[in-house]
Amino acid sequence: MSATPATPATPAEPVPPVPPAPPVKERFDAAGRRVLLVCVAGGFTTLIDQSVLNTSIPALRESLHAQPAHLQWIVAGYSLAFGLALIPGGRLGDVRGRKWFFVGGLALFTAVSLLSAAATEPWLLVAARLLQGAGAGLVNSQMIGTLQDVFRGQLRARALGMYAVTGGLAFALGPPIGGAVLAAVGPEYGWRLTFLLNVPFGLATLVLAVRHLPRPRPSARHADLDLVGLLLVAALTLALMLPFVQPPGWAGWLGFAAAAVLLLGTLAWWQRRYARAGGHPLIHPALTRSAPYALGTAVAMAQFGSSLAAGLVLTMFLQDGLGLSPMGAALVALPSAVAMGFASAFAWRVVQRFGRRTVTAGMTGSALVMLAGGLVARWAPVGPLPWLLALLQLLGGASVGLMAASNQAFVLRHAPAEAAGVGGAILQMAQRIAAAVSISALSGVYLRATGGGGGHRAAYAWASGVCAAVAALAVVASMLAGRVSARETAASEAASGGTASEANVEAETEDPAGGPARKATPTR
Repeated sequence: MSATPATPATPAEPVPPVPPAPPVKERFDAAGRRVLLVCVAGGFTTLIDQSVLNTSIPALRESLHAQPAHLQWIVAGYSLAFGLALIPGGRLGDVRGRKWFFVGGLALFTAVSLLSAAATEPWLLVAARLLQGAGAGLVNSQMIGTLQDVFRGQLRARALGMYAVTGGLAFALGPPIGGAVLAAVGPEYGWRLTFLLNVPFGLATLVLAVRHLPRPRPSARHADLDLVGLLLVAALTLALMLPFVQPPGWAGWLGFAAAAVLLLGTLAWWQRRYARAGGHPLIHPALTRSAPYALGTAVAMAQFGSSLAAGLVLTMFLQDGLGLSPMGAALVALPSAVAMGFASAFAWRVVQRFGRRTVTAGMTGSALVMLAGGLVARWAPVGPLPWLLALLQLLGGASVGLMAASNQAFVLRHAPAEAAGVGGAILQMAQRIAAAVSISALSGVYLRATGGGGGHRAAYAWASGVCAAVAALAVVASMLAGRVSARETAASEAASGGTASEANVEAETEDPAGGPARKATPTR
């Protein structure tokens, strides 16, 4: 019998690549929504205070017969006390639990708002503002830690994003609210009413916080407070911020700079000594060793400082250069807040697709908008100029909304759980210092250029160019942070048996809140 020839095998048809699955949106449960509501309400109540007050300064000055030095302390003393309270508050929350420090800080802020509204002397209002700032700093130092304790993965990134956007919205909505209050009741009582607005919001948030914030969970592993470290950080914060609250002469600047260098070196020495003695230093070693944390903090500083300075210079230009009313200037800036809110709501989807490149792209957009604003103000006709600037504010707000919360989440994923409060507080304090430096420097650039005979349009163009240069530095820092994170992830994967190529793919698409990485699927 002859053998039947074998039938050649039919080649298998190539399997088409599977398209990437769309990102799945996780949802907050009822308890998570309540915690998020408390944190957002607390952040909005304490952060809008400053921007509302800025509109009331002329009325306040006339009513209390305040001197320029009083006004400097009324405005900047709040930020100084806010910054001083951040790191001690974060450490106390890490060690003793966060709920009652949140409640205590908000109660102080709300009670002193009544004292501010009733002040009859400038010095009394200065003292009240310092206490208000301390209460606000204590509140805000608990919020990032609380959000990191309660949420994980995608939900943590979205919660941190909502908190970050709250600050931007408060900054943008404050001037219209302040202007409306002054227009409704007049300057004599209007500035007092702006302080009283804090009271009902503060009381409502207090009730919600007592009911819905998680019960305190003191840390058993890190029970020591490192009081010497706390004192050194407080002194360093004063040395860095006080010159911008009460500008000294050249000798004073040099003295503060020398003090800051000395205190920084002493703090580093003390933290090493305290750790060798078996204690738990104030600044967790994981934070000082993490290059992505440091670079991400630098991005946040440049973004926050350049954005606030650009907003201040824009307000000065619109009112002094174009003659708009405070309300009109506020309406030009309002599209920024609206765009920021919308962009932040969708930023998590962009991050899941593009990873850390989202931060770099958003910061690039912000730098280009600042540069374009200067060019438009310099060369565009006066008639449509407010409309063109409002359009640029819309684009700038979208850029910041896309990157600010994402960068914050990328930074804080490098903070260990036991140092979540301090990690977030260092980030906030760095932003406050950047804001103080940028506002002081950029307002000086604008005023000097105006006094030099170039006019308001040329002055705004110069100031916007400087803001764009600072934002460009943030772009560079963001690119470096992405490369360092990719190398660290590759090294980790290689050590655990993965390949470097897989690690790099995952590094590009990692969850900013520290959740599991989502591998990129090749597309056709």
